[in-house]
Amino acid sequence: MSILSVENLTKAYGEKVLFDDISFTIADKQRIGLIGVNGTGKSTLLKIIVGIETAEKGKVTHANRFQIEYLPQHPMLDSELTVLDQIYYGENPLMKVLRDYEQAANELENDPNDTGKQNELSFMQQKMDRLNAWDASSVAKTILTRLGIENFSQPVKELSEGQKKRVAIAKALVQPADLLVLDEPTNHLDNEIIEWLERFLTQYQGSLLVITHDRYFLNRVTNRILELDQGKLYGYEGNYEAYLAGKAQREEQTITAEKKRQNLLRKELAWLRRGAKARSTKQKARVQQVHQLQEKEVDMYKEKLEFAIGSERLGKKVVELEGIAKEFGDKKLINDFSYQIGPSERLGIIGPNGAGKTTLLNIMAGFIEPDAGVVEVGQTVKVGYYTQDYVDMDLDLRVIEYIREGADNVKTADGQWVTAEQMLERFLFPRSQQWAYIQKLSGGERRRLYLLRILMEQPNVLFLDEPTNDLDTETLSVLEDYLEQFPGVVITVSHDRFFLDRVVDHLIAFENGGVISQFEGNYTEYLELRKQEKEEKLANKKDQKKSVPTYLNKERPRKLSYKEQREWDEIEDKIFSLEQRKNQLQADIFLAGSDYERAQELYKEQQQVDEELDQSMERWTELSLLIEEIEQRTQ
Repeated sequence: MSILSVENLTKAYGEKVLFDDISFTIADKQRIGLIGVNGTGKSTLLKIIVGIETAEKGKVTHANRFQIEYLPQHPMLDSELTVLDQIYYGENPLMKVLRDYEQAANELENDPNDTGKQNELSFMQQKMDRLNAWDASSVAKTILTRLGIENFSQPVKELSEGQKKRVAIAKALVQPADLLVLDEPTNHLDNEIIEWLERFLTQYQGSLLVITHDRYFLNRVTNRILELDQGKLYGYEGNYEAYLAGKAQREEQTITAEKKRQNLLRKELAWLRRGAKARSTKQKARVQQVHQLQEKEVDMYKEKLEFAIGSERLGKKVVELEGIAKEFGDKKLINDFSYQIGPSERLGIIGPNGAGKTTLLNIMAGFIEPDAGVVEVGQTVKVGYYTQDYVDMDLDLRVIEYIREGADNVKTADGQWVTAEQMLERFLFPRSQQWAYIQKLSGGERRRLYLLRILMEQPNVLFLDEPTNDLDTETLSVLEDYLEQFPGVVITVSHDRFFLDRVVDHLIAFENGGVISQFEGNYTEYLELRKQEKEEKLANKKDQKKSVPTYLNKERPRKLSYKEQREWDEIEDKIFSLEQRKNQLQADIFLAGSDYERAQELYKEQQQVDEELDQSMERWTELSLLIEEIEQRTQ
């Protein structure tokens, strides 16, 4: 059943048409990924759907009581609200009662002997009961905690920018909605949080429309892909993997159609040149057909240019770190770290936000001095550094002028010369766009242009700090293909799992407590190892408390059933939610005071929660032991 319809939508900025006469529908519980090269109008389309912007033509229709929740790329929060007040924002009855309940509880906590405040809290508890709001409260706090926000009463103005983004995500997930619209929700999130968000969205009750460059996220969350390409919209049923197969087929059909057009045009031109007299109606129609064939605009996909820019020669010595240490204030980020980078190295630096990844990259690049230790850089090293910070461009320059400031042409590894125009085409700037002014480019297009400018300077050591945050999926594919042929060293800080798997073969991982470990292999292999270590550790803990149940000695299947796998994916969140509810009930029992009837009801509910929690913990133990046994059998 369709819940939202977009009909004949057209939007342009000046002479640039973003999309022209596009139509599509969104069905109940559908999960749609919207993709396309930066600058094609993806974010603008979302803003039109949610009512922030208007289109020149077309309409968006949905039911009268339709609720949309929208997370923009750069969310704006009320700095005077607390975290929970921001989460429970809005006039929805459920959100209002949650907000009022939290306020009553905070006021009573500050003055526990005030009878009026005790009565107010009791009244709000009854309203929570009537609206079945306890589960929503528990879910909201679980989401915040999973996103790394633990101080629920903290004012928003005291949060870091990263924390504000996570609060905005939590708000979008908590608010009741028929359609959840997310614009780049995974930007600046740790991989552990992204994986949790994937699991959450697969269970989301409403429909989903999301823009993201994270291809693993698209593959695991979506069941339909919409692609904006040169003003047109193309739909593909299935996830990102199905989209890739579908697009390849569409491109083949486009190429075949263009070849047929060219063949027909040649035949018609030959007919004209033979001197046929265009007197009859039929002959005039053929002349008109020739003109139409000549004028027809064909969406022809250009063949990819495959070449590697020949960077300057790189000696055996690249960058050597010996006993490096660095701290900011009381926070020690790096302690006695040593590493030697060799020629042709493909190194990924991973870890949670704020752990020190960019700091280490800056020390390697010579931008920051370590507090202790030695950094030695080879004499032949020429660094190209793509930073995640804003880049100041001369907006009055044209695209081609900006690139030519780096180089007019570059030499490939096999000795051929490639022009700036060819490089721009490879990085998705067609000839028609190369003489446009930079000021007319979108933010994502400017980042792509900045990346190409760095490559045009022909470095032999590339430092890439979160290159995937502002680049679209197609640009990332181009960059990955380019890096695969790049003859120098690539060192990247990234949270993008797909990018890391394709580009690097060695990892430096910032882990808990400032520990930095090294791993040979890509990111997926690293995750598998960490998961295995964690499960072994948990299983060992359980073995100390409980012997293996006898039923596990029976022959078991070599893999989890679908039901067991789904249960395993959800059970930790369920346990956490039950623990939160138990804590809340204990607090409410204390606040009930002399209200014996209320306290008795709360105590009865607590007993039920305790029983369910015990059952869930026991089931978690059974599943973890089963997984361990399956892994042992498959080794």
